[in-house]
Amino acid sequence: MNAQPLYDLSPLASLLGLGALLAVGPLAWVYWRNRRCAPLQRLQALRLFTLFLTFDLILFGAFTRLTDSGLGCPDWPGCYGNTSPLGAHHAITAAQDAMPTGPVTQAKAWIEMIHRYLATGVGALILMMTVVSWLNWRARVRVEQASRSVELSPWWATFTLFWVGLQGAFGAWTVTLKLFPAIVTLHLGGALVLLALLGVQVVRGSTFTVPLAMTLLMRRWLALVFALLALQTVLGGWVSTNYAVLACSDFPQCQNRWWPEMNFQQGFELWRHLGVTGTGEPISFAALTAIHYVHRLMAYGVLTLLAVLAWQLSRLAAWRVHSRVLAALIGLQLVTGLSNVVLDWPLLAALLHTGGAAALVLTLTWIAASASPDAKPAVPAMQRARVATLPEQTATGRLA
Repeated sequence: MNAQPLYDLSPLASLLGLGALLAVGPLAWVYWRNRRCAPLQRLQALRLFTLFLTFDLILFGAFTRLTDSGLGCPDWPGCYGNTSPLGAHHAITAAQDAMPTGPVTQAKAWIEMIHRYLATGVGALILMMTVVSWLNWRARVRVEQASRSVELSPWWATFTLFWVGLQGAFGAWTVTLKLFPAIVTLHLGGALVLLALLGVQVVRGSTFTVPLAMTLLMRRWLALVFALLALQTVLGGWVSTNYAVLACSDFPQCQNRWWPEMNFQQGFELWRHLGVTGTGEPISFAALTAIHYVHRLMAYGVLTLLAVLAWQLSRLAAWRVHSRVLAALIGLQLVTGLSNVVLDWPLLAALLHTGGAAALVLTLTWIAASASPDAKPAVPAMQRARVATLPEQTATGRLA
């Protein structure tokens, strides 16, 4: 029996057609819901819906990884050269009989292919978003009091389309390179970049978003926290793709020690296959411990800085909602991170932890895209309350 080739492009056309078909439903829904709106408002609704589906895609990608379904179909883009696991039933059954626990089983094949279907559908929506953006730009569409929407360059959508294509390539390499840790981690990081790109377009393309003042110092602090969060997210992906979560099963210590035995050289050797070193030797448990513990130590600092940022924003009335969302997500990350350690990596906690990281990236993107140095400065809530009472106090003084 011949081995299945890693790349089999025979089902590519049908998969692209399926992705277009999956995009038709959301496109029709967006158009119908906004049929009486101006073209730019329909475009904004499409952006928002694409952002929502992209967030869902990230969660389903995490589900695919956490259920060990990344190689549920060992070739790309189809499954044993078929559009769906139905056509590959006999091949999947043979692989499952040879190895009942995977990596290829009927359930894992369906999980992997559904992830690919969703990714293709999101790609089709971004393609349509790009086309509509350029059509609106060329027609110089104007809607009442919506200059910010018009000013949003269609190059944002174009770069997003390029990025989703790059994500597709990393998805293919994830399969063909057999879950190569560096590729899987970059695939997760790229998904979060895609989420941020869509987030910027949703915020800046909205006719209802009001620019909020932020000082230069605060914007620099936000940039620092955002950069550290990005690094921490990549570290989290490295922990997950190397299956290093269970290297420390106690908290706050690790293996009943404050500084357990760790092998940083092996743990952070980037260009190697899963479970082995660059020389092909099995990776040591000390290396997995190093991966886990660095992520944990980094989490202490990043969550603290995020909490400080939330506190600073809470002092300004205009940023109150943003600060509350940020505080809630900090709490979610703390609880789910601890649950992954002490409850032996439950699926729900792991999914929520990935979703919380994506939501944090989206929230910081929302804050950064809303901030403007030219907007009217926001007044701290306590100061605003004191100012509001001044007329009463003045009137009382005159009466006295």
